[in-house]
Amino acid sequence: MTATTVEVCHRGQRIAAHVRSPLKGRHTTLDPHMPPSHQAIAGWNDQRLLDWAQGIGSHTQATVQVMLGSRKHPQQSYRACLGVLRLAKSFGNERLDAACARAMKLNAASYRSIHSILKNGLDRQRPAMATQASLPLEHANVRGPDYYH
Repeated sequence: MTATTVEVCHRGQRIAAHVRSPLKGRHTTLDPHMPPSHQAIAGWNDQRLLDWAQGIGSHTQATVQVMLGSRKHPQQSYRACLGVLRLAKSFGNERLDAACARAMKLNAASYRSIHSILKNGLDRQRPAMATQASLPLEHANVRGPDYYH
């Protein structure tokens, strides 16, 4: 590595050289250099995943859309999207769509979150309603500011 270049060597032979990215913690992967697991799903594309998700339900489609948009290279989220879509085999379309709705509401659109929701049956529970209890302002047990002085 130098300030401007990164070289990758294998057994003393340079196999790749790239301009060093100034972006810390970000992927700067070239498509041909993606790992085999990403290359294996090269035939997939965003629209194919979104169409599959739409067949399950609108919340599932929205979740897949969020997951695809969360990475610079959408291929990096394909495996997670495929995992979410395959949950329909085990839990059914209706439950998966309900779990995706819950995950989106919690801003937790990930395979891990959706699987946890399904595994724990949270997709079958109604979301807790925020109820605001209104207490009367005048009550025999309410102490005013004068009490504390």
